Amino acid sequence: MDELMNLMIADESPSEISDSIKTQLMQKATARIDALKPAVANAMLGYEVESEEDVEPEAEVGELDYEEETEEEE
Repeated sequence: MDELMNLMIADESPSEISDSIKTQLMQKATARIDALKPAVANAMLGYEVESEEDVEPEAEVGELDYEEETEEEE
């Protein structure tokens, strides 16, 4: 975004500004596509995909419960 602002401030040609916008949009689109590829591949192959929200770190919860219990006993 800063690059785009710098081009506008420097009064670069409209074609350079347009090329910069197109490049940034393509980079964002590519990043989103790359992020979705594993989920789509797993869905196509019939695997179930667990989202990060569904997975709970049980070991961490257990450690916290143990620490809270020992503090309450003291």
